[in-house]
Amino acid sequence: MSFKSGYRDHFAREHLPAEGDQPVFDLTRYSYPERLNAAVELTDAMVDRGFGARTALIGPDQTLTYDDLAGWTSRIAQALLEDFGLVPGNRVLIRGPNSPGLVAMWLGVTKAGGVAVNTMAMLRKAELDYVVEKAAIGLALCDSRSLDELEACDAVPESLRIVTYDGSGKGQAEMDHVALAKDASLPPADTHRDDVALIAFTSGSTGIPKATMHFHRDLLIIADGYGKEVLGIQTEDVVIGSPPLAFTFGLGALAIFPLRVGAASVLYATAGPDELRDLIPKHRATLLFTAPLAYRALLASGDASPFATLRCAVSAGDTLPATTFEAWTTATGVPILDGIGSTEMLHIFISNRASDCRAGKTGRPVPGYTARIVDDNMNECPRGEVGRLAVRGPTGCRYLDDSRQFEYVQDGWNLTGDCFLQEADGTFCFVSRADDLIVSAGYNIAGPEVENALLSHAEVMECAVVAAPDPDRGFIVEAHIVLHDASRAGEDLQKGLQDHVKQMIAPYKYPRRIRFIEALPKTTTGKIQRFRLRDA
Repeated sequence: MSFKSGYRDHFAREHLPAEGDQPVFDLTRYSYPERLNAAVELTDAMVDRGFGARTALIGPDQTLTYDDLAGWTSRIAQALLEDFGLVPGNRVLIRGPNSPGLVAMWLGVTKAGGVAVNTMAMLRKAELDYVVEKAAIGLALCDSRSLDELEACDAVPESLRIVTYDGSGKGQAEMDHVALAKDASLPPADTHRDDVALIAFTSGSTGIPKATMHFHRDLLIIADGYGKEVLGIQTEDVVIGSPPLAFTFGLGALAIFPLRVGAASVLYATAGPDELRDLIPKHRATLLFTAPLAYRALLASGDASPFATLRCAVSAGDTLPATTFEAWTTATGVPILDGIGSTEMLHIFISNRASDCRAGKTGRPVPGYTARIVDDNMNECPRGEVGRLAVRGPTGCRYLDDSRQFEYVQDGWNLTGDCFLQEADGTFCFVSRADDLIVSAGYNIAGPEVENALLSHAEVMECAVVAAPDPDRGFIVEAHIVLHDASRAGEDLQKGLQDHVKQMIAPYKYPRRIRFIEALPKTTTGKIQRFRLRDA
């Protein structure tokens, strides 16, 4: 069947990897009509199925039913097309903390035929500049509470138009006023299932973010696969969690999965352990999504009664320590599922099941995916031998105009950069990361990016950043710094450097430990020997 895009702006398709450079896709389990708009399937189609009166999204001051969400996203789509100059296929940056409004903006962009580029509210100017340039973005939808760094971007006002929305639910921003007057009955964009719907950025081990591209069908595949077949998500479920919707883990868990089945999602701008301990019983949440560190913090009070409504918990963003698994299940009796996913694959592709979850085990492939352990020559390793994790299935890596496609995809397989082993019974077990990416409390932090921020400080002559083990966060960012003037070393400068990094890049990336040293260990050719810093 010939491909007929619903877009007039073909930037995304023109920057896809060549077909032969993409992984092998196995779509035998997942069949969708040629004309497909994922946002319509998650809103209007749910109303047509009789879910209109059911609650879809819950915020601190706003609750939307499926009727509300379908109508509001259609109005947003029309406002984008008629008032804000969106041409189907244009990339639209979306910025803000988790809220029902953020989900509505994402769905409205998708419904209008835009390519959504979701970004965290914590990103700073330099990071946003890169995203805007890489994805050739001309329009941004920004929560009015998160304007500062976006307004400072180099593209403003020359080429980037910023439209505000009210993430607090009060309807006092520009998009809210314009969309209110639109006709919710006008048809959405006539998109193809293989039109790019989402560009998701991920920080790599080199420190330069990679832009991954996902089709309309991909958004439904993760719900129909992992959401339905692994989690068994049902209409009666209420989901809650901490991951930002800008992460594909959060977008799937807190938006796509529940909306696909008529369930409800609880979305708060701040959803740390203290908040979750109150919100879970308040909203009688049944599915919890967060990182291992948060599960440890949730148990800190010694009171498991707030988690009585949960039927399942999901841990991702970092490997789940066996001690955390055992502590959680013992205290709550609620199964906790470890899993591995990636932005390149869109969501989790190997996971435990509620009926078979064991400490220290990642699990088995999600239906539709195949995984194997390979050596450096792509030969499959014997069971029990550590090697590189290779996976393929209905989703896979498509970088936007990036030579690193050839590193991630080899012989039709996606190589995630993780070292695993497969046990005799077929269970996959995480061993370590294969690169220098620092995974701290569920966040991926590229060491070189932190180094660049430190080096921009006048006091720093040289530095190297490594991962240091930490009992609470798994790993923390540890910076080894050589100063221009060694006599300046001390607690005051340490705090000053940490604050400097927080201003340069997202605050969670700052070095939690700083060591001032006389010289960095190097090879004879001048290359820093980071392994010696880690060993020390």
